Amino acid sequence: MKDYLNGFKKGIPICLGYISVSFTFGIMVVNSGLPVWMALFISMTNLTSSGQFAGTNLILAGAGYFEITLATFIINIRYMLMSLSLSQKIDKNTKTRDKLIFSFGITDEVFAVASTEENNVNTPYMYGLVTMPYIGWSLGTLLGAIASNLLPDSLSGAMGIALYGMFIAIIIPASKKSRNVLFIIIISVITTCALKYLPILRNISPGFRIIIATLIGAGVGAYLFPEHSENGGEENATN
Repeated sequence: MKDYLNGFKKGIPICLGYISVSFTFGIMVVNSGLPVWMALFISMTNLTSSGQFAGTNLILAGAGYFEITLATFIINIRYMLMSLSLSQKIDKNTKTRDKLIFSFGITDEVFAVASTEENNVNTPYMYGLVTMPYIGWSLGTLLGAIASNLLPDSLSGAMGIALYGMFIAIIIPASKKSRNVLFIIIISVITTCALKYLPILRNISPGFRIIIATLIGAGVGAYLFPEHSENGGEENATN
């Protein structure tokens, strides 16, 4: 219970941020002509901001099943990379059943919080960490869907900036504590900018940009700053 509450508390800030972001999603869905229950159903079965926005826009545009599936797969494939990375930090005694359940709640922010823990994380901690983000995402969608006709467009559009605020709030403290993390963040930012603004790379889709930047940032970090085993840690660190 102590580990669960620890994860639960650390998930509260993510929950608060998700409420405002999913609020915008709820407004978008209902304003597009879909019912309130559909907006809530989408958020309760999906926990991905960019994937949901992109997938819903494709549905509303009349796209085919293959196009919708491929687009959301590309956008959300980064969660596969995050899960693979996080699997190295999860307690070895964690059952496959539990991994399958709480992997549903792996998001950018949940991954960032869990991966920055000093020690390995166990099953109760992960369940606690994903609880509040899931509630916040679903609740925010419901509130946005209900209030879709009450807020002006300028206000509902401005709520999308909360997602970027969460990213900044997560990476700044970690970069202050570790120069290695700061270096990896800089590499990832440079890669993302190059993929977006260089003429030869500009046509790469946003989903693939995220994937490429993640692979390069994680690859450089793993090569330059590998984690040392407990047995040979001091010797390797000295070398």
